[in-house]
Amino acid sequence: MPPKPISNFKSWEDRTISLVPSPSNFASDDEPVLEIWGQHPLSGFVPVSGAKNSALVILAGAILCPDDCRIRNVPYLADVDRMVQILTALGVKVRRNKDALEINASHVEHSKAPYELVSQLRASFFAIGPILARLGVARIPLPGGCAIGARPVDLHVRGLQAMGADIQIDHGMVNATTRRGRRLQGAKIYLDYPSVGATETLMMAATLAEGETVLENTAQEPEVVDLANFCRAMGAKIRGAGTNTITISGVPSLHSTDYSIIPDRIEAGTFLVAGAITRSEIVVGPVVPDHLTPLLAKLQAIGVQILPEGPNRLRALPKAEIYSATDVETLPYPGFPTDMQAQLMALLTLCEGDSVVSETVFENRLRHVAELNRMGADIRVKGNNALVRGVPFLSGAPVLATDLRASAALVLAGLAARGKTTISGLHHLDRGYEKLEQKLSQLGAKLKRVYPDGRVAETPMPVVSKS
Repeated sequence: MPPKPISNFKSWEDRTISLVPSPSNFASDDEPVLEIWGQHPLSGFVPVSGAKNSALVILAGAILCPDDCRIRNVPYLADVDRMVQILTALGVKVRRNKDALEINASHVEHSKAPYELVSQLRASFFAIGPILARLGVARIPLPGGCAIGARPVDLHVRGLQAMGADIQIDHGMVNATTRRGRRLQGAKIYLDYPSVGATETLMMAATLAEGETVLENTAQEPEVVDLANFCRAMGAKIRGAGTNTITISGVPSLHSTDYSIIPDRIEAGTFLVAGAITRSEIVVGPVVPDHLTPLLAKLQAIGVQILPEGPNRLRALPKAEIYSATDVETLPYPGFPTDMQAQLMALLTLCEGDSVVSETVFENRLRHVAELNRMGADIRVKGNNALVRGVPFLSGAPVLATDLRASAALVLAGLAARGKTTISGLHHLDRGYEKLEQKLSQLGAKLKRVYPDGRVAETPMPVVSKS
């Protein structure tokens, strides 16, 4: 049954824009663009890399251990490379061996992370907990990252203060010390919002604190559970990860471990949408199906059949002749992930009827709407809600990636569109998708990275610092 039309549709802001590209949509001579020729069917198996959001925080967590650690299934990503550079600046030794990073934090010498790196990567702020727990002092600049809205660190700060830290914020620098040279102290901490970053920061800090720490209203994301499992593998005493209450009993020190990161649920979801939007049958894996429950429910509501293919693979099989509109509201896990909102919106542009997409996690995460409209989508925005009215087809156009997940949405739209789509702003894409062009090409997509003058460009491969 099609969704009911919105009665006050005329009050929604019209974001339909001219198909003439704006000057900001043209890359400079030294910045490559991604050219996609749409409407080519996909088929086959596509591998899923390790979870970016797990890798970043687990790398920060390795600071807690004074012995050697090996972290496997680490993706080659610009964000991972930045985190490694931050660790190296702190005195951590890091060496890559294929998909594994070998880490030795026995000689962490510096408590101050470099501003020029932290300003580019929000996840680097998570290092404040492990550094403070190890050294008793930490100096971390306020973080940067995608321009998708305010993501304050007040929950991190208040939690560390409750554990006995003295914290001053001066000229964009967070200066934290433990009182009178003591270790952090266990505490009962309630988070006003189930922030993933605050949950992870405080959980890591509490592993080496004196006594017991109880975190309430915590984030339940799979990446939080992955971090807890990594810390437990090093000897931490953590229970309750994956629920809204996590209890940590502090230990004097942690030991070495060999740990493998979970598959990236957002990358897996992006590929499942790629199969759906191109009406192609593809197999995606490895995956943890339970991590994808909200997305799978929406795909099935739209008309895409998702079938298990063994214990850790999923097959996307377009079933409905005409896809149906559906409403989506982003929420903390186990709700629909904000990191899949843009990608699903690309698919909803081709679904019959009206869909409402409500973004409740970040207040500035609908910037991809203007670019999808440039390709012929009919999307209107009111506040943090978008009304998506399905259209028969999308058309290739020059578009600009505005953040990581927006860039993925434009790739998906380009795969389905008629003609050629040219995407600039690829530095966003390279932050979170490992070898995306190669993986899509192996499925049958027609795309290539080129400079504006026509020269073919290779997908950049981050160079992990060695020491």
